[in-house]
Amino acid sequence: MSRRLVLGGGAALAATAALTLGLTTAAPASARTTAPAGTDASASAGTAAQAPAGTAGKLFRAWLAGDRAAAARVATPAAVNTIFSYAFRAPDRFDGCSGNVCRYVHTSVRVPGGLNGIAMTVTGSKVTKVYLSRHVERPAAAATHLFAAWKRGDRYAGLEVGAEAAVRTLFRVRYDPRGVTHHFQGCSKEPKGYACAWSYDGGAMIMHVRGSKATGYDVRSVTYLAD
Repeated sequence: MSRRLVLGGGAALAATAALTLGLTTAAPASARTTAPAGTDASASAGTAAQAPAGTAGKLFRAWLAGDRAAAARVATPAAVNTIFSYAFRAPDRFDGCSGNVCRYVHTSVRVPGGLNGIAMTVTGSKVTKVYLSRHVERPAAAATHLFAAWKRGDRYAGLEVGAEAAVRTLFRVRYDPRGVTHHFQGCSKEPKGYACAWSYDGGAMIMHVRGSKATGYDVRSVTYLAD
C-alpha cells in the first residue's frame, strides 16, 4: 500500500463525503433514546439530539466540509485542532458508540495502529477529545507514544500507534507509578523492523515496531524479558 493511496487531502475527503454523510445523519438504534411514559416529546427530542452519536456526527460532517466554525460549535478547540490534523483520507464507516466514545473506521485502506480511524469522546453537548490513527515517521516515536498512553491508562491513545494485540498485552498490567522505574534504551534493528526496549529492575519490556517512514510505524507486539 502506497502513501499516495492512504494519506488524505481535500480530494479524498470530498470523495468519501457522499458515502459517510449518509451513515452519520442518525444515531444507531443502540444509541437512540426512547422517551419514558409521561415524558414531554420535545424534551425527549432535545435529549436525543445531544446523544454522543449525534454530536460526533456533527463534528465529523463539519470536518469533511472543512468547516472549522461549524466544528467549533460542537467540539472544544483542542478536539477541533486534532481532527483537522488527520493525516489519512476520511474513514468511510460509522462504527457506533461505546458509552460516550464514538468511532469512524476505514474499510478500504490500512492505517497504522489498532484504532483504524477516528474516535471521539463526547461530554455533554461537545466532543472533548479526539483520537486519531497517526502517521508516525520514527520507530521510537511510536513506542514512546504507546508507553505514555499506558502510563496514563488511556487505551484509545495506545491504539493510535499500537495494534490491538500489543495494547492488550501492555494494558494487562496497570502502570504503577510507585513500582519499578522503566528506563528507555532506544530502538535497534531486528529482522522485520525495530525493537524498542525499556529496562527495569528484574527485566525488560520490548516493543516490536513495524512499518516504514512512508506508511508510518506502529507497535505490533510487546514481549518481556526476565533477568
